[in-house]
Amino acid sequence: MRAVVARVTRASVTVDGETVGAIDEPGLLALVGAHREDTAAEARTMARKLHELRILRDEQSCATAGAPILVVSQFTLYGDTRKGRRPSWTAAAPPETAEPLLDKLVTELTERGARVAGGRFGAKMQVHSVNDGPFTVLVEV
Repeated sequence: MRAVVARVTRASVTVDGETVGAIDEPGLLALVGAHREDTAAEARTMARKLHELRILRDEQSCATAGAPILVVSQFTLYGDTRKGRRPSWTAAAPPETAEPLLDKLVTELTERGARVAGGRFGAKMQVHSVNDGPFTVLVEV
């Protein structure tokens, strides 16, 4: 799994004009992609990393600060652009594999006590965020 994680003051996801997930206070926006070889183990590890990642103010994590996490599926994180001008998506998990893995990630975060909001898998989403810093990192497991 791979995630682009931004420290935000607020973030939201809309689908067809409807807000489907939002955080209205400082926390993390995690754009998460699943690799075609990922399993539930990677989802569990990613949940721990996201929850305990110390990138909030004063080196806090969502676990220590009680800050929310907005999780948005993002298969394009596995786009390979090394050849040509059109990305290859062969490394990305197919939807029937990726969706349960993203659901597992959200479940694991929730079981850890995280406050989680999310997008809608497979939908054309508009992601709105106000970065804090800006501070953005790539997390891979």
